[in-house]
Amino acid sequence: MEPIVVTVLNDFTEYPGLRHCKISDDSGEEFYHKVLNYAFKDALEKRTKLIVELDNTAGFAPSFIDEAFGNLVYDFTLDEVKKTLEIRSNQEPSWVDTIKGPTYTKWEQRRISEDVPKITETHEPWYRLVKGQLELKLWLKKSV
Repeated sequence: MEPIVVTVLNDFTEYPGLRHCKISDDSGEEFYHKVLNYAFKDALEKRTKLIVELDNTAGFAPSFIDEAFGNLVYDFTLDEVKKTLEIRSNQEPSWVDTIKGPTYTKWEQRRISEDVPKITETHEPWYRLVKGQLELKLWLKKSV
């Protein structure tokens, strides 16, 4: 099966913002809820890889990366993310290292301890893996 490919530049923006919608346009929160969550769900259903290309943007704030990819771990578990997601960056390999290191570790711990992510904008329902099944719903309401 062909992998699903998301490029931040083509599928979202050339100018990624900060962590939350409330403080920045084109935030990591927005990228997760509008693009990454649905693409990951599609990859799981098709039993294929999801490749996320980070190159050719104006750069990333660490908070954007943390929020977008951290929510993925929170909603789908670290094991599923590791099996399904491939992150690519030839321009800044350190972004990949940051995601696979501190972001994955921190957000898996948040998931286990049920430290619910902050939502700063009302989003459409999104997917979460619950007891091995994909569920679509509005998991949290805007909290700030």
